[in-house]
This record gives sequence, C-alpha cells and structure tokens, in this order.
Amino acid sequence: MAMALPSVPMSARRRRIRSKMDVPLLIPLAMGALEFLLLRIPPSPAPPPSPLRHRRRAAAAAAADAGILFREKLLYLEHELGVDPSRALALNPSLRSAPISSLRSAASLLLAFGLLPSDASRVFSQHPHLLTSDPSLSLLPSLRFLLGPVAIPFPHLRSAVLRCPRLLASSVPLQLHPTLLFLRRVGFVGPRRITAHTALLLVSSVERTLIPKLDFLRSLGLSDRDTNKLVLRSPSILTFSVDRNLRPKAEFLTQQMGRDAVELKAFPQYFSFSLEGRIKPRHRMLKESGLAMPLSEMLKVSDGEFRVRLVDMRLRKFDEYWEDNS
Repeated sequence: MAMALPSVPMSARRRRIRSKMDVPLLIPLAMGALEFLLLRIPPSPAPPPSPLRHRRRAAAAAAADAGILFREKLLYLEHELGVDPSRALALNPSLRSAPISSLRSAASLLLAFGLLPSDASRVFSQHPHLLTSDPSLSLLPSLRFLLGPVAIPFPHLRSAVLRCPRLLASSVPLQLHPTLLFLRRVGFVGPRRITAHTALLLVSSVERTLIPKLDFLRSLGLSDRDTNKLVLRSPSILTFSVDRNLRPKAEFLTQQMGRDAVELKAFPQYFSFSLEGRIKPRHRMLKESGLAMPLSEMLKVSDGEFRVRLVDMRLRKFDEYWEDNS
C-alpha cells in the first residue's frame, strides 16, 4: 500500500512560486541601487606628490635659473668689463657663485673715481679677486689713501692707477701706508713727494725690495746722503732688479769702462738704459776711436746724433794731432 505524501497548503505554494518569479526582477533593481550608491560616493583624492620628486623638480628649476644667471655674468665680464671670463674664473673661483650685482658695484666705484671702463677692464683683468670683494673694504680704502695721505690730485688718480693697478689690490695698513712712511724718510717729500708717476713705489716691500736696493747703491761707495739723492733724482732705480739690472750695469761701469761709481751721482739715469742695446755698443765705439765722453752725453742722445758727435770728436782729435805735429 503506497505511503501518502504530506500535503502542502495552497497559500505557501503560491508564495514559493511568487518568490521564484520575483528573483529576475530584483537583480536589476539591486544593480541600479548599487550604481546610485557608487555615484553618491565622492572620488578618492589624488595621492600627494612624492617629496623626492618635488625636490628634484625644484632643483632642476633652480639649476636652470642658475645657468641663466651664470651666462649673464659671463657676458657682463666679457662684453661690458672687457675681462676674459676663463682667466678670471681660474684666478678667482668665487666668481661662479658671486651675484652679478657685486661685479657691477665694483665697476661703478671705479667709474665714480674718474676711471674709464677700459681702465676698469685693466684693473679687474690683473686682479679679478676685486670683483668679488666688498668695494667698501677693498677698493675704497686704497682710493681714499691715494687722494688723502699720498695727496695725488683727483685728475691724476687715473694715471696713477693705470701705471700700477696693484695699488688698488694692496692693503693700506699692511702695505701702502708703511711704504709711504719709509719713502718719506728717504726724502720723497715736498717737491720730491710721491706723484702719479712714482706712486707705484708704494707697492714695493720695504724689507725685501727697497732696503736691499739702497744697500747695494751704498756698496758702490756712495754715502747715505748721496744714495738718497740718487734715487730721488731717478726714482725708477727702486723698481729695477739688483741681480738683473743694477749689479751688471754697475760692474760694467767700473770694470769694463774703467769709470768711477761717483759718476752716477751726476747721471743716475744710467741704470735706465739697456746694457746690451746701448751702453755696451756705444762704449765699444768710443773705445775703438780712443775717445771718451760723459755718461749723459754718451747715452741720452739718439743713435744718429751719437754718430754725428763721434765724427765731430774724431775730426777735432785729428785737427789737434795735425796742429801738434805741424
């Protein structure tokens, strides 16, 4: 006998069938609700830039700006100051980082004291460290010293600087002032005071340059007074080298020419003439002719005039010989 299955109430069966029918309808509704919710959710913020990347970009921008400024500096040095940038940078590496305003300040100060742009070019080409030095601590004290204690007239200041740009690169308390005091003791005062033509002596070292040269002149038999008079009459002697100029010429004067060093008192400019180019050739011509003349007459005249005088002296000597033997 077959076993009877339990019966399911009709209301429950209808609910089960309805729920199976509603599933396909609920899926689209759920998807739409999800999209709606996604639209309502704000987007996530972008991640902050990497600090390393930011620093790299900033460094690249700074490098580009620095390159532009450096090129501008090179153009200013070459075209406006007339300074060779390569040489200036080699002698003064600080120029690479110095602002162009410091270069302009140094140049403007020289122009304010009467120098021309071409003069500034000469000064900075020889002493490029002045371009990066504080002008109020480097250039200005030297310029004021030349105008003040040295008493070089303002119109002559440019001439003094052009003859010796090193004047503007020398320390006033350590170099210029001590040397000025020494030169005044030698006799460079009053009518013989330091001028634009002799201001270059101020850059000489008293101990290493000036005193050894004065000592050498005294070793020739000159007194202190005569030595001082000699350099006052011919200040350029103090710029000559003892070994390359003074000693060879003094030895030739006394040993080869047979003259006394006392003659230098009358003609101290002897040391200014070339030993090989003028002194030796003219002494040889006089010696070959058996003649002699004072140092000043022997050296100051041109070659043509010297030959004319030499011919005149030969004729006079011949006339004297003829008269004595007639």
